[in-house]
Amino acid sequence: MMTAEERLMYQVMKAIYDSGIPIDFKGSMVLKACLLEAGYVEEIRHTVDIDANWYSETAPTAGQMTVSLQKALTNSGIDLEVSLYRMYGEGRSAGFELADRSTGEILFSMDIDVNRPVVPTQLYEIEGFCFRGVTPAQMLADKVSAISTDRVFRRIKDVVDLYYLSKAFIFDSAEIMLTLENSGRKLENFTGFLNRPDDLRHAYEKFRLTGDVEKPPFETVYSTVKAYIQDVLPQE
Repeated sequence: MMTAEERLMYQVMKAIYDSGIPIDFKGSMVLKACLLEAGYVEEIRHTVDIDANWYSETAPTAGQMTVSLQKALTNSGIDLEVSLYRMYGEGRSAGFELADRSTGEILFSMDIDVNRPVVPTQLYEIEGFCFRGVTPAQMLADKVSAISTDRVFRRIKDVVDLYYLSKAFIFDSAEIMLTLENSGRKLENFTGFLNRPDDLRHAYEKFRLTGDVEKPPFETVYSTVKAYIQDVLPQE
C-alpha cells in the first residue's frame, strides 16, 4: 500500500504538523490519505514530493523557512538535511530538497506555496501519522479547475486523480462551485477535455505510473471522469 519513501514523507508531514509551523498540506500525499480514510483501498499513483501551503503574517525569509523545517525534523528524530533550492516568488513555490545526512542522497522534494489565499483544511491520520491537509472538496475544486483549461494536456494526473476520487466521493457541484468562488477562481470551458480526446489519450499513454500500480484503459478513465463531473461541464 505505502512505499518506504511515502512512509518517510508522512513522518516528515507529522513532524511539521507537531512542530506548529504554519503549514498545511495538499497534493498526492493528502489525496492518498483522503482516499484511504474514505475506504478506497486500491493502489493509486505514487509520488516523490510533498506539496504544502505556508501561512504567516509576514513573508518568511529563506533562512526562517529552512531553519524551521530542519528543527521540526531534528526534534522528531528524523535524520534528514533540508536545503532550499528555489526561493518562492510571484506564482512560484519555494522548493526544498530533503537528503539523507550520511550519504547526501536526495530522497524527495517539498514544494511550498507562501501566503496564497487560505483554503479549507481538515485533520488526517494515516497509519498513525497526523497532519493538516486540504479538504476533499478543495482537492476536487482544484483538479476540476485545472482540467477545465487547456493545461489539461500537461495535467493528466489531475484526470487520473478525479478517476480515483470518483470511487470514493460524491461530486457535489454546488459545493465545488462555492469552493472555487471562495478561492477566487472560475471554471474555464473544458474545450481541450471535451473536444480533443485523442490528444488527451496521447498524454495519458505517456503518463507513467510507477511500481505495480495498475493503469486503467484511457476510455475507462475518460468516460468515468466525464460522467462524474457532468454537472459542471458546459451543456452540449
